[in-house]
Order: sequence, then structure tokens, then C-alpha cells
Amino acid sequence: MRIADLLRKKGSAVATVTPETTVTALLAGLAENNVGAMVVVAPDGSIAGIVSERDVVRRLNDHGPGLLEGPVSEIMTKLVASCGPDDSIDQLSVLMTERRIRHVPVLEEGRLAGIISIGDVVKNRMEQLEKSQEQLEAYISQG
Repeated sequence: MRIADLLRKKGSAVATVTPETTVTALLAGLAENNVGAMVVVAPDGSIAGIVSERDVVRRLNDHGPGLLEGPVSEIMTKLVASCGPDDSIDQLSVLMTERRIRHVPVLEEGRLAGIISIGDVVKNRMEQLEKSQEQLEAYISQG
């Protein structure tokens, strides 16, 4: 299955922030959108980075509560792993495992087209396994 197929199922909406967004506003956005990470979009529409709950927790531990009023640009991951709509979910699974990341933006012609989380990958795999099981049970019951 390709990333494009998964995006058609789940949708292509992506929660984003700007580099100037405060960490406090980021946290509100994460909670409001019920997501674990947000893509940081530069004024020209390019991806400037990605920031997750994990980034906030780690930096908060290092720098204290003053971090909350600072900009997201100070804590975001700037080197963002991405994928394209024609990539396979298996390829993405390997990327996520090797880099130990949970959220990967989908880029189409250099523009943000969606985001895939590790939860999306796992859900897709479970659906595939259930479908295979149903097919095997049908085959066995037909004799």
C-alpha cells in the first residue's frame, strides 16, 4: 500500500505552527487537535521543522518553565524526515524505526500534503492482518 492510499483513508489535514509560535501556544494546539506533533511552516510555505510533545518535555527539563514563552523555533527538529505519496507504507515503517520518529510529513512537489504517524502505520497493518485472516477463514470454510 502506498502513502497516498493511506492519506485518502485518513485525510490530509495537518496541524501546523509558525517558527514564531510560542511553546505555550504550541501546547494548546497539540491539545486542541489531539495530536502529538505539529509541522512548523515557514512564511514561504516550506517546512521549517517539526515539533512534538517529546521535544517540549525534553527541552522543558533542560531549560525550565521560561521555555514556554519562547518560540517553537528554539526547540523544533530542523532536519525533518519526509516521505512522498508514492512511497510504500513498508518503506515509511523502516524509516520511522531506523530514525526512531513517530511523525513524518508527506510532501508532494515540495509542498505539505499530509502527515503520517506511527499510529496510522500500525492501524493500517492491523487492518491488513484482519483482512488476511478473514480471507484465510473463508478459504478454509469453503473446504
